[in-house]
Amino acid sequence: MSRTILDVHILQTVPPSNINRDDTGAPKSAVYGGVRRSRVSSQAWKKATRAAFNELLDPADLGVRTKKVVEALSDRIIARQETLTTDQVWLMAVEIIQTATGAKLETRKPPAKGKDKDGTEDETTEPQAPQSSYLLFLSARQLDGLADLAIKGIGQKAEPKVFVKDSAIKAEAKQIASTRHSVDIALFGRMVADTADINVDAAAQVAHALSVHPVDLETDYFTAVDDKNSDAEPGAGMIGTVDFNSATLYRYAAVDIDLLTRNLDAGLTEGERTGEPVRRAVEAFIEGFTLSMPTGKINTFGNNTLPDAVIARCRRRPRPLRLPRTGRAHPRRRRRLRSSRGPHLDRARRQPDPGSRRPRRGGQPAGTRHQGRRGRCR
Repeated sequence: MSRTILDVHILQTVPPSNINRDDTGAPKSAVYGGVRRSRVSSQAWKKATRAAFNELLDPADLGVRTKKVVEALSDRIIARQETLTTDQVWLMAVEIIQTATGAKLETRKPPAKGKDKDGTEDETTEPQAPQSSYLLFLSARQLDGLADLAIKGIGQKAEPKVFVKDSAIKAEAKQIASTRHSVDIALFGRMVADTADINVDAAAQVAHALSVHPVDLETDYFTAVDDKNSDAEPGAGMIGTVDFNSATLYRYAAVDIDLLTRNLDAGLTEGERTGEPVRRAVEAFIEGFTLSMPTGKINTFGNNTLPDAVIARCRRRPRPLRLPRTGRAHPRRRRRLRSSRGPHLDRARRQPDPGSRRPRRGGQPAGTRHQGRRGRCR
């Protein structure tokens, strides 16, 4: 089945940098085409793209991904009902979140007690709102809908656990969490381990960026001088190293426009489905993905560059399609390919096809040799 696929291909040169590092602090890399290449993970560039959305889209079109979902919902409830206190709100917010998403919420341990200047223990530590055991991704409109539902329960002075047991309330909470998705949720998807009903398939695919050439890891040795040292106190106050590389990266992303439309239309009435949110989402994704840059070690290297080339193509096809691989195959791989074809096929490729020869100027067929006086080809 054909789908409307938007492919985005980018070539971007990045000077010495370490925008995405591994557990050892070195820039990430991968072996591809038989050589070691620079790599920037898809998660790093998706995070940079989502950060760019803050400048490109209205906050109402975005979501928040956090473990502190009870705190986020409580803030919205209190913003609507300023007379409510956190003690009144937290219990209802916990039940609403658990009913809507199925997420398990954990009570946070209070921070360790500090001591005042006189050595006495500080008893002013504030209680902490419960947290989800994993990140939850909810849109601004979903949080607003859940806040209104919580205020309804508080207004009825109902016990939170009793309020959410009502089948109509339970269905409404799940309906709110599974509709009116934000642009970032529609593009990058959402997975809730405890409730698959509200999972959202990502409409965007983002590949790991790879250099189009081999790279070598380099190390910068640096020192910091103590400003208070005198001439009689030579030496550095600090010595350190930082790994880096530089590369021309091939970046690729694809957006399934049909799936993006279904994600953004979820929960909308027929009259609300104007196509405008889809257009805004596609424009924001192209601009955000193209112009964004992961911020790893950005102050150390200042590697702020723009792409050298961008190709965006929208077409009907069964699946997204990257450009062919970068670089040439490894010599051993080429030898294996030749040996697998067999010697007779290799000889056949080298010999011209007599039927395909076309006359040249002067009437001599192409592919024949011009013999010199010594029988050599001129």
